[in-house]
Amino acid sequence: MSATEVSMRLADFIDQNIETIVFSAEEFARTLDPAARHLDAEALRDHMPMILQAVAVDLRAPQTRPAQQLKSLGQQQRPQGAPESAAQTHAQLRAKAGFDIEQLVAEYRALRASVLRLWLGEASHFDDDASDDVVRFNEAIDQAVAESVAFYTAEVDRWRHVFLGVLGHDLRGPLNAILLTAEVLSRMTTLEPLTRHTVRLVQSGKRMKTLLDDLLDFSRASLGLGIGVRRTAADLAGPCREEIDVLRAALPDTPITFEAEGDTSGEFDVSRVREVLGNLVNNAAKYGTPGSTVVIHLSGDAEAVQLSVENLGEPIPLAAIPQLFEPLRRGAPAEPLDERANLGLGLFIVREIARGHGGEVVGMSADGKTRFTMRLPRMASSPGV
Repeated sequence: MSATEVSMRLADFIDQNIETIVFSAEEFARTLDPAARHLDAEALRDHMPMILQAVAVDLRAPQTRPAQQLKSLGQQQRPQGAPESAAQTHAQLRAKAGFDIEQLVAEYRALRASVLRLWLGEASHFDDDASDDVVRFNEAIDQAVAESVAFYTAEVDRWRHVFLGVLGHDLRGPLNAILLTAEVLSRMTTLEPLTRHTVRLVQSGKRMKTLLDDLLDFSRASLGLGIGVRRTAADLAGPCREEIDVLRAALPDTPITFEAEGDTSGEFDVSRVREVLGNLVNNAAKYGTPGSTVVIHLSGDAEAVQLSVENLGEPIPLAAIPQLFEPLRRGAPAEPLDERANLGLGLFIVREIARGHGGEVVGMSADGKTRFTMRLPRMASSPGV
């Protein structure tokens, strides 16, 4: 390339020299070991030509000042239903190829440097148009980086959830065998020391099973599959009383009261409702005032059945309540060796079960009381719910 008497606009330069620019990008991508080690030239280039073409189109398009500001922050909104951009697809393919996020961003850094170095090396002078082109070019690259990073992160998270789901599923088989063997041993021995140990083994195995079930539910929900709900005709008052009997045995130091009123029948996944009740009561016992009563209320109106669990304790700030329904969040740190330590998925699973029924769960905390309430429609709103 030789210097020209008149500066070429950057968009024209990209179009005319795209092969040279992409070759430079390919050579840089080749250095990103170990992910790039087994990729051919086409895979190393990937969507770089289309990204550059999109940048050239963007440079020629009129741009408002608000749009310029959003783009410089990587926050430009794509139209609803628009196909994935080249930058987004590039990020997904790089994630699948094993590139880390630093390598992904480094590709854009090298691409930016390559384009500007080649273009400015050809320009005979640097005028106002060239200055504007540099600003617009950097904004377009920043937007591409933001799109790539968002899609890369989503792709990595998706595969992480797939891995967790497969791991949880595969661990269930050997765990069930351990539980079955432990229960057989507990029935075969009458010696007090051995009975204590086998009971402990069974309880620990059941705790592990609960954690694995939570992990599988979390993975399903994170992959957009939701938590499975199988509705059958039932009156929730009976199953709730049965679950409370189990909870009273498991939490002997926590007084629990239960009241049911109105029609509490409908079509529900009873097992899942019992799971919700167990999670809410265990949370109330764990984070509430020690020894205080946990109050459970079940009621029905014309359209839905409502289950609430209330406990005494330090109030939760209003702004913090929605965050408690997010995965891996807890109300307070658990002791490392506490058997009740969990994955911080309890309220997240409660919310997903409520959504699986077409319902909702809300929390409130004031005047020394905290209450979580789940409201479930009596019937499925559609065949898929």
